[in-house]
Amino acid sequence: MISLAGCGKEEIVTNVGELEFTQALKIPPLAEPNIESDGTKNYTLTMQQGTTELLPGKMADTFGINGTYLGPTIRVSRGDKVSFNVVNNLGETSTLHWHGMRLPAVMDGGPHQMIEAGDTWTPHWTIDQPSATTWYHPHLHGKTAHHVYKGLAGMFIIDDEDSKKLPSNYGVDDIPLIIQDKLFTSDGQMKEDKEGIFGTLGDEILVNGTYDPYLEVTSSQVRFRLLNGSNARAYHFGFTDGRSFKLVANDVGLLQVPVSMERIMLSPGERAEIVVDFKPGEETILHSFNGNNGIDNGEFDLLKIVAAPDLKESAPIDGQLSSVPLIEVPENATVRQFKLTMENKINDKLMDMYRIDEIVPAGTTEIWEINNFGWSHNFHIHNAAFRILDINDKEPQEYERGRKDTVFVPNGSKVRLVVEFGDYSDPNVPYMYHCHLLRHEDDGMMGQFLLVEPGTESQVPTTLPKNENDHHE
Repeated sequence: MISLAGCGKEEIVTNVGELEFTQALKIPPLAEPNIESDGTKNYTLTMQQGTTELLPGKMADTFGINGTYLGPTIRVSRGDKVSFNVVNNLGETSTLHWHGMRLPAVMDGGPHQMIEAGDTWTPHWTIDQPSATTWYHPHLHGKTAHHVYKGLAGMFIIDDEDSKKLPSNYGVDDIPLIIQDKLFTSDGQMKEDKEGIFGTLGDEILVNGTYDPYLEVTSSQVRFRLLNGSNARAYHFGFTDGRSFKLVANDVGLLQVPVSMERIMLSPGERAEIVVDFKPGEETILHSFNGNNGIDNGEFDLLKIVAAPDLKESAPIDGQLSSVPLIEVPENATVRQFKLTMENKINDKLMDMYRIDEIVPAGTTEIWEINNFGWSHNFHIHNAAFRILDINDKEPQEYERGRKDTVFVPNGSKVRLVVEFGDYSDPNVPYMYHCHLLRHEDDGMMGQFLLVEPGTESQVPTTLPKNENDHHE
């Protein structure tokens, strides 16, 4: 790994010039469900330990789901009934959270839905939200960073009639890209930075668990689903030849119309869908450009893409993409304020598993104002979709106006969100909001909110009962 420094500037970590792009990009397999008598799609996901060749010729101790590293891609359509058998063969407690999903709190897979070693958790719900690239990963309080870093993560794709107009042939012209940075020991084991301000910022990159990857494409247009699955690093995605691409979706939904751009930044947990044009025989490299936010310093080649000599002609992409209305601010909307600090606190508090921080009427739309007074952070809200209203009192860029669930909040900034909450109410089981820099989350940068029947907010206790079986970190 090379470090570039000089002219008094901060050292830049880079892998540019080091890669030979000799490994075919691994495409996570599509999970195959069993179809139950009522049409429910039932999936089995087994969390397990294993060893994986992450660096060539070197084996690493890893976690995986239905394999030794990462998990299969789950692909469903709006309206599907789904159920899961989540089997914990890790030998230690974990959870499995459905990031970006609308579902009942008891099915959310947050820190309250712990799966003990040897147990099976069986969540179920109906997919009732627009098309999106969501994902799943553990959410065990105090250990989320470790479990995700070891390999417990996978993509969860939702289709609807709008999204089917875009390239949709999985693994051919619809490509998942799970981007993760790693630190490796000399013998190829992953190591974590438990001392740094942000947690682990790696100097090597894996894409779908592949080191030094290349991909051959066979269509004139390819849809890439970008998922920042890293613990702390942010990426400025673009291409080494400067080509533009069309952004077609943010975290949890398509944009109203495609936006042409050359760079897009994603902080941990954020997703974007882009469509890229290719000509026969050409090559380019998906790249991450250097930033100045503390979590994005580095120049990384991510994936070499080679277009086949003959390409299948794709249908043009233009006009309206999404038929889902924009999230609008209602009259007299409730406004909540959240202060982020360098002590990894939200509103001057660390996470308490038994304290309810906010009580929100189910199905409501509110304004949440996020003010950051220290370090780089981001902000993720469970069971919600939001639209960015403004950043430091200025309208967001066109590409930032889609449906999101995670937003980057730089040091010293204020971001206002109009937040659309799900309809599921439960006065006893909370959802989370938190920084998705996983070290910060584990250190307590997280709060809890209940969704309750409108009009019952004042009747709901703000503490959760403890029992003798509790063993939260």
